[in-house]
Parts: sequence; structure tokens; C-alpha cells
Amino acid sequence: MPAEIDLHLGRRLRRRRRLLGLTQQQLGDRVGIRFQQIQKYECGANRISAARLWELAEALQTPVSYFYDGAGEGPVVAPVEGVEAGLSGALKGEETLDLIRTYSRLGEHPRRRLLDLARSLAEAA
Repeated sequence: MPAEIDLHLGRRLRRRRRLLGLTQQQLGDRVGIRFQQIQKYECGANRISAARLWELAEALQTPVSYFYDGAGEGPVVAPVEGVEAGLSGALKGEETLDLIRTYSRLGEHPRRRLLDLARSLAEAA
């Protein structure tokens, strides 16, 4: 059974890979391993060594600390009823993934402006 930290690192690895629009094969090619190994890392079946985590961070253009963000925090509080269903449906769409990918490429100032715009649009709806 995988340790909680292995599961956390795997989830963060999958999230970052998807945000960049990479397949497991593409990421594996970047770090010189097979896609099956990426699968094992993502599901927590295999532990990620420090050296491999460094290589993955470079390939995914993120600091190593990204993988540890949120690790060791208490249990996740259940979302407000109805909100979870709306989010899970919205997050499945290709348009949403494209929006997240594009948003992640923006600098800090444009991201803030876009977030302010989205909030004002949501309030007006």
C-alpha cells in the first residue's frame, strides 16, 4: 500500500503534466524513462527518488517544492453541497483545461486582472 506522501507526489505530478498538456509518453521521453514508470509514479505504486523528482521538476518547468505543496495538511473538508458537482463537471471539459493552461502561462499582473474580470462576471450573472 502506497504511503500518503507517494500518493500526494503522484497527484501533483499528474496535475502539472496535464496542465502543460503532456502525455505520460511525452513526459517519460523528456526524462528518459518509459510511460509505464510515469503511470506508477502518478498512482503512487513506485516512489520517486530525489534525483528523479529533480528531473521531473525540470521537465515540467516547476520548482521541486511544487510537488510538496499541501503535503501533510489535515484532511480535506467536504465541499458545500452542490458545489462539488458543478466543479467536477466543469473541470472535465477541454475548454476548461485550455483555460487553465493559458492562465498558467500569464504573468502575475495579467492573471490578477483576469481573475478580477471573472469574479465581476460571476457576480453579474
